[in-house]
Amino acid sequence: MTVQGTHIAFIGIGVMGKSMCSHLMRAGAIAHVHNRTKSKTDDLVTGGAIWHDSPKSAASAAAVIFTMVGYPSDVEEVYFGTNGIFAGAKAGTILVDTTTSRPDLAVRIHGEAAAHGFAALDAPVSGGDIGAKNATLTIMVGGDQAVFDSVKPFFEIMGKVAVLQGPAGSGQHTKMANQIAIAGSLAGAVEAVIYAEKNGLDPRRVLTSISGGSAGSWQLQNMVPRMLDGNFEPGFFVKHFLKDLRIALDAANSSGATLPVLSLAERFFSRMSETGYAELGTHALYLLYKRGEV
Repeated sequence: MTVQGTHIAFIGIGVMGKSMCSHLMRAGAIAHVHNRTKSKTDDLVTGGAIWHDSPKSAASAAAVIFTMVGYPSDVEEVYFGTNGIFAGAKAGTILVDTTTSRPDLAVRIHGEAAAHGFAALDAPVSGGDIGAKNATLTIMVGGDQAVFDSVKPFFEIMGKVAVLQGPAGSGQHTKMANQIAIAGSLAGAVEAVIYAEKNGLDPRRVLTSISGGSAGSWQLQNMVPRMLDGNFEPGFFVKHFLKDLRIALDAANSSGATLPVLSLAERFFSRMSETGYAELGTHALYLLYKRGEV
């Protein structure tokens, strides 16, 4: 399948969805868009996208449907609701959920899609707002090989790495592993900065020394400068990361995995949500430490 001239639906035009849809439009896709807040689609519509007042309507016009919404409950509504995708899509349509959601829900969507003559992939992404804007996302996919191969040209426009991890749900499980690794790395970066500050060091100078060696990480290199600048605008919201950590914790418990660092991170981000940081970026974990709220 080629991107040029293909009618796509993109449902969920937020921090990341807007950039992802824009890349596909620039590559020649004909975009049909829907978002709960219509004004967030204005730039895309000005650029040629076609507005629809429901997921059902957008789905009816597309050969490939992408979704990027907030929570598993939103995914359920977008797919299974009265005005949802399954009520509007045509046989042969490919459904691609890029939301970070529950693995069991991805399996359910895959099964329902097959029953309706559709194909479905769970394809959560990593890279945040920067990755979405720069089309450097990592895309973790669950589903069938043939369907993945059909959609891969679209993935290659939105990201730099797209890997089929296994059957339905495998993309979501891989994203959970990703989020667990981020939680540990982010907490380590924050604690390194707090330690440096408490011991009279210049944290920016410390960062110069440690970010390129074995302690180096994406969080250290990209999030610590934002922390030190006092810039806590969301590349990825605290509230959404907390959602991810809770999904991961539930899945870990179901599989019998004991993950104490994940449990600790979930407690930290629960505390952040309770203390008014839910709408900030994940690196606002620094504020929780700085203000002695851990």
